[in-house]
Amino acid sequence: MNAARRAVAPGVAGVRERSIGWRVIAAKEVADHLLSTRFAVLLLLVALAAVGSVYAASGGIREIAERAQEAPSLFLQVFTAAPERVPSFLTLVGFLAPLLGVAFGFDAVNGERAQRTLPRLVAQPIRRDDVINGKFVGGLAVIVAVLTALTLIVAGLGIVRLGITPTADEAGRLLAWLVLTAVYVGFWLAFATLWSVVLRRAATSALVSISVWLVLTLFTGFLVGLVADAVAPVPDSPTVEEVLRNARVQQWLGRLSPAVLYEEATVVLLNPQIRTVGIVLPRQVDQAIPSPLPLDQSLLVVWPQIVGLAALCVVCFAAAYVLFMRQEIRA
Repeated sequence: MNAARRAVAPGVAGVRERSIGWRVIAAKEVADHLLSTRFAVLLLLVALAAVGSVYAASGGIREIAERAQEAPSLFLQVFTAAPERVPSFLTLVGFLAPLLGVAFGFDAVNGERAQRTLPRLVAQPIRRDDVINGKFVGGLAVIVAVLTALTLIVAGLGIVRLGITPTADEAGRLLAWLVLTAVYVGFWLAFATLWSVVLRRAATSALVSISVWLVLTLFTGFLVGLVADAVAPVPDSPTVEEVLRNARVQQWLGRLSPAVLYEEATVVLLNPQIRTVGIVLPRQVDQAIPSPLPLDQSLLVVWPQIVGLAALCVVCFAAAYVLFMRQEIRA
């Protein structure tokens, strides 16, 4: 009996070491991020932009509330309303949140190489895959904590300034949007981590990640329009079918960008009045029932976009994982 226990004990110890290795790395990453100047600057930038947009929009929302106390999803307008010259909270998060993922991932691996600390991280009992897993989990945990705190601050500011409390459906929509945003930022974290594995210099990986982010965020519409005009040109006197074909090509090409997928899903989740993200013809508008969608129906509308973002995140992280596992790191 004692011999059997001694034979099983090493295996159990190995399993326990393997199960806690990534947690150790994740805890280290969380501590490093929270104490870094990079985190403080990014948090201040996102917080000021978010609170400023909500404060500027609260006046217009208050006027809407005074005119129509029974307006549907009035509380959600705190996040979606865009006053003059100030973008909405939703727009700011969609533009700035990827910066958090890029900032926490561009030097995840090559930064350790530059400091010559990577061989120490893979020393026993930390395994090689614990390093990449722990770094991703730690960075994502910090980002989710920041987004959750900002959402609660904005919601609290809306309640105080407007005197409107969210309903159960509105709270559920905010929670679904928060999960969606975490997946979206997780994609950019995985994307930046991938380049930190591929490239040796942190500055180069940061430049590549930010360049791709800018192209996919700011220039997607322009590039998609050029490709669509070449694939499905619209003549000077187009027919309805030619215009629809060009619009459908633009729509499908645009959905190759994670920014477009996130924007479509976010608009539907935070606005129950929207019933589709596709092309709507005038006859379809006339036949639609003018009533808000429940949360489960809104989730069904944008389920392809959510799955697409999750798939992109998984693919990027899987590529970073495989490349990291095949690299020589003790040299």
